[in-house]
Amino acid sequence: MVILNVKRGDESLFLYETSVNTATDTVIRELISVFNGRLKIQRLCMEIEELADHGTMLPAEMIGLNDDQIEELKLKDSFADRCIPMGGFTFNKDPLCRRNGQQPNEAMRKVLTKAMADAKAMVDKKLVKTSSNLTLKIVEEAINILRGAVTIVYPMKLPPHDTIQMEFVNMEDLSGTQASKEVIEPSKAQLWFAGRQVLPGKQLSEYLGNNDKTKVVVKLNQLGEGPPGREQVMTEQFRRQMMAAEYRRQEELKLLNRTIKAELCHVK
Repeated sequence: MVILNVKRGDESLFLYETSVNTATDTVIRELISVFNGRLKIQRLCMEIEELADHGTMLPAEMIGLNDDQIEELKLKDSFADRCIPMGGFTFNKDPLCRRNGQQPNEAMRKVLTKAMADAKAMVDKKLVKTSSNLTLKIVEEAINILRGAVTIVYPMKLPPHDTIQMEFVNMEDLSGTQASKEVIEPSKAQLWFAGRQVLPGKQLSEYLGNNDKTKVVVKLNQLGEGPPGREQVMTEQFRRQMMAAEYRRQEELKLLNRTIKAELCHVK
């Protein structure tokens, strides 16, 4: 099986195992699903961290309002009494006024914290250094770990407008957010190898050759971004090794020249 070192720009994100006999359409689709899945896990963990600190999300019409404004407008969070964390809560006001402040107890916060740590570890880009491949199944398992932890703490489910719940049912609205700039739209996805775009409707072997026991770098981007930068001919680590070797060679030459001069002086 061929191993793809998948990059976005110059950053290695994950390793993916496939075959040179696989259709390029399939490879591109699966790589984009894994790429966007990793981003979903990152977004979920950020929001679950807020959930553990400040409870469920307020309705849209209450977000950003202070207590006086909410009272003046006679607004009410109708889900506050229904979506109470298991074991009760203590009040911890959200400084951003996005969540209702009903912080789960310590035991339930630990459940959420452990799930976040486990999910992040499953898709961490550091896995590239340990030669651990990532699959769509692993991404889905990581999301299920987060879903399971949230269900333990909130067995009655979160409010339907909570961004975490919307992520779980794939109804998230990322418009106007930084996250929307990170996600790659499947219809606009492009895969590049060695300065060439890997086009749909072909076999991967047309770009990588027939050697199924190799490891190559591929890059993801989307329509309109232009070709990604080529890989450096030598890595930074290799460049430093070359410079160190050249320095040692020059020092050895200096020592040799001094030795020859000393011997010539001795002969005279």
